[in-house]
Amino acid sequence: MVSAWPDMTRSPLVRAMAAAAALFVLGATAVSAREFRVADTQTADYPTVVALERMGQLVRERSQGRHTLRIFHSRQLGEEKETIEQTRIGAIDLNRTNVAPLTSFIPEANILALPFLFRSVDHLHRVLDGPIGEEILARFEAHGLIGLAFYDSGARSIYNSVRPVKTIADLKGLRIRVQQSDMMVDMMRALGADPIALPYGQVNVGLTTGLIQGAENNWPSYVTTEHSRAARFLTLTEHTMSPEVLVMSKRAWEGLSDEDKRIFREAARESSRLMREQWKKLEEQSRDEATRQGVQITTLTDRAPFEQAVAPLLPRYVGAPALAGLVEQIRQAQ
Repeated sequence: MVSAWPDMTRSPLVRAMAAAAALFVLGATAVSAREFRVADTQTADYPTVVALERMGQLVRERSQGRHTLRIFHSRQLGEEKETIEQTRIGAIDLNRTNVAPLTSFIPEANILALPFLFRSVDHLHRVLDGPIGEEILARFEAHGLIGLAFYDSGARSIYNSVRPVKTIADLKGLRIRVQQSDMMVDMMRALGADPIALPYGQVNVGLTTGLIQGAENNWPSYVTTEHSRAARFLTLTEHTMSPEVLVMSKRAWEGLSDEDKRIFREAARESSRLMREQWKKLEEQSRDEATRQGVQITTLTDRAPFEQAVAPLLPRYVGAPALAGLVEQIRQAQ
């Protein structure tokens, strides 16, 4: 007789929870030697994955081979929203994710994803590499994650398959994919478009089936996923520069000795520097490739209407006075 009930043992989340329980039993004391599971949604040659591989080399060398990292790239462990939950329960040990999916439960992550907050990439780096960045990473611990380092994600811009977007009026009614984040949904709606929250891996299907008419992302993601072939009108809105962040499960972190914690944190910071170098090269290559493909690139002559449209969102997502103070510190950073 065939059961009408689904085989729950095949569920990735159920398997992940079982793995987490096993690790908890085996890792009640400080870990002496272990392989750490690392999640990334990007492909093997993407700068974030290259950086994680470098971190793995450093951890292995500096722990005299006791600790190793096993990188699961290309969404092998799920989309970002799924892997974040698995990291919080300890089924995944380290996770590279954009800050946007974290905004639903980490208020400080909202700040980094605020539209039009950073003036330039240099401004972003000065903030993340200084005391403000350290403070934000430290606040992740209260939510079951240890913030190790920031990676670059570039500036995100809007692209679509229908028409050039030269003014905010041109966005009206366009079905634009956004990240699974309330703030990103509200931002796109404030700009006049129709936001559709989809996992990153479903954007190509959405574009080819007409479920969406466009999306927003950085140069490398736009080109390497071939969104540039399906949506040939790109406008350099550069509305957010929300970084990527490398987090570690608090459960895995607490299993490390103080010396091993230092090794992991320093290796993460060094991998971040490599990632920035790789990222800059890939951005340049991606823009050149988009130009060769015939993508119509629009540079906004007046960004003020876009900034004014999203301004009412800021109090809602900044909220607490302490967070408002952090936003002001970021704006004043030189």
